[in-house]
Amino acid sequence: MLTKRIIPCLDIKNGRTVKGVRFENIRDAGDPVELAKWYAEQGADELVFLDITATNEERKTFAELVRDIAKHIDIPFTVGGGISAVADVEVLLMAGADKVSINSAAIRNPQLVEDLAKRFGSQCVTVAIDTKYTEDTGWKVYARAGTVETEHATVDWASRVVDLGAGEILLTSMNNDGTKAGFALDVTKAVSEAVSVPVIASGGAGTMQHFADAFQVAHADAALAASLFHFRELSIPDLKQFLKAEGIAVRV
Repeated sequence: MLTKRIIPCLDIKNGRTVKGVRFENIRDAGDPVELAKWYAEQGADELVFLDITATNEERKTFAELVRDIAKHIDIPFTVGGGISAVADVEVLLMAGADKVSINSAAIRNPQLVEDLAKRFGSQCVTVAIDTKYTEDTGWKVYARAGTVETEHATVDWASRVVDLGAGEILLTSMNNDGTKAGFALDVTKAVSEAVSVPVIASGGAGTMQHFADAFQVAHADAALAASLFHFRELSIPDLKQFLKAEGIAVRV
């Protein structure tokens, strides 16, 4: 049985870790290098680094910061933000990333997903999907850090990028993000059942039970959280012991 993964996320702005609610009201959450080191020591299964303003500011991800973090951790490391070409990924992998996450660039140019998968392997390519539910449209995909609604229905888009070569989906519910009210189980389950690759549930974690629900109800392969871990409201060792007691396979 494959173990379920617990993944802290470092949202980076101006070289600092930040966190908001529903992609707004951003506040400082600490030094990314120190947080990364702490998460590796805590038993996090992976670490995700998202340079959240790189795309909107039309610049590349901070490779030096990626390199600094990579030197201090020994767990898989996914980096995203501002990636728009194969060359960008080469820079980040050289800096110490194990995988990359693309979002807006995939929407702009779906061929990029296929190009990256062919060049680096599907296991290296995570497609991040920011999704938002409204009564009028259902679950739709949003681009540019959640500021632009696209024409894509979430499940359809997830299926398409997997067909193009994505090896993993990072699914963030904008409705739930930062609320600590629980993951969006319905859309997470729908995507998990529609694709053949691992799905990371993101947005809304507030309790240990929320993680169990993501795995048991929504069939996610991993669950990602930020503020809950950054502000020490929940420890990863305690969470894993809880999940283990619930019969969920985790790496302790």
